[in-house]
Amino acid sequence: MQHSFTAILERTESKLWNWVIRVPDQIGDAIKATGNTRLIATFNNTEKAFCSFKPGGKVGYWLTINKEIRTKLKLDKGSKIKVKVEPDNSKYGMPLPEEMEELMYQDPEGEAIFHKLTPGKQRSLLYLIGKPKTSDTRLRKALAILEYLKMVNGKLDFPEMNEFIKGFKI
Repeated sequence: MQHSFTAILERTESKLWNWVIRVPDQIGDAIKATGNTRLIATFNNTEKAFCSFKPGGKVGYWLTINKEIRTKLKLDKGSKIKVKVEPDNSKYGMPLPEEMEELMYQDPEGEAIFHKLTPGKQRSLLYLIGKPKTSDTRLRKALAILEYLKMVNGKLDFPEMNEFIKGFKI
């Protein structure tokens, strides 16, 4: 089920989610009824993103929007934005980079540890792996992350992992 609406970009005081788009109550109620909290949003008919649907307590419902999209669309506080949302039925709530998919196929131990992580941590790692533009860089990052996960038996410490990735040699 798809929904479209126009909203205003807002900045919050939250330490977790700084930039949000309020979802109209009627649409938010319909999405909430499906039980799906992961959505694919298209902003201004051009930029597509996997995002989280959040209940906003007293303020209704909202979506997060990242800096990359805000920059591409030249959005700032108070900007009007067209939004189309649809359920994200993917396994991880975002695309699985093919480099990571292949490595998990070749490394059952790494795959098992990855799948023991919370869905949010899995998404964070997939985001880090999928961000680089070149396949070689994505592959190197995926290898480093799987090796790190095995080394710490899934006890993820992001600053430590980032240092491990920087020094990782193939």
